Amino acid sequence: MTWLDLLALFGAGAAAGLINAVVGSGTLITFPTLLALGVPPVIANVSNTVGLAPGSLSGAWATGRELTGERRRVLWLGTASLLGGIAGALLLLWLPAAAFDAIVPVLIGIGCVLVILQPFISAKLAVRRARRGLDARSLHGPIALWLAVAVVGVYGGYFGAAQGVLLIAILGIGLAEPLLKINAIKNVLATITNAIAALLFIVISEVNWPAAIAIAVGSVLGAQVGGRVGRRLPATIYRVVIVAVGVAAIISLVG
Repeated sequence: MTWLDLLALFGAGAAAGLINAVVGSGTLITFPTLLALGVPPVIANVSNTVGLAPGSLSGAWATGRELTGERRRVLWLGTASLLGGIAGALLLLWLPAAAFDAIVPVLIGIGCVLVILQPFISAKLAVRRARRGLDARSLHGPIALWLAVAVVGVYGGYFGAAQGVLLIAILGIGLAEPLLKINAIKNVLATITNAIAALLFIVISEVNWPAAIAIAVGSVLGAQVGGRVGRRLPATIYRVVIVAVGVAAIISLVG
């Protein structure tokens, strides 16, 4: 890779880190960038996960103030993210590359749709929380919520685009908490999934290390910005950029 390639990946990583700290879907920025630079899809996904894992940790750290009193809940749901992330990462390594090539355009499409629908989902969740009151318990019980988080963990370990959007939707339904606290919990769960998947990829798979390091440095810095000031930026900007890049990635993969 050239220095210009690495600079582009650093910029994509910074944008992804910022977006992931605020809502999720940063993969829809970095993964297409890797494809555009000629990295094969599976190696691009592996390198992307390894690169974004430090940014996920950075984002979780930046939003840690909202996690006061949530230790037991985070540990309980974190086991679901851990096991789901392991399963998803192993599926990526075990399934043939042709399966990944066929599945990923669909996953990116789903991610783009979720990003577009997020304002509607958030509005519905706000109404639901208002009706239940912040002291209400989970609608479907802790086991159902745990299983839902585990399924998202499988998705996150396999690919992960819009993993954060899915987690916010699930946690918003299952927990009677303010959105800022739900976002902070989401950041921790996504970090667990990304970290375990990245560890497995480092041990078992092939990583494009220059690309992963460039994304990692950018994502760590971007996540700090996202955790502190990112919420002040118009959400529409995020959605337009994510969907545009996601559509470009779909065209690249199926073309």
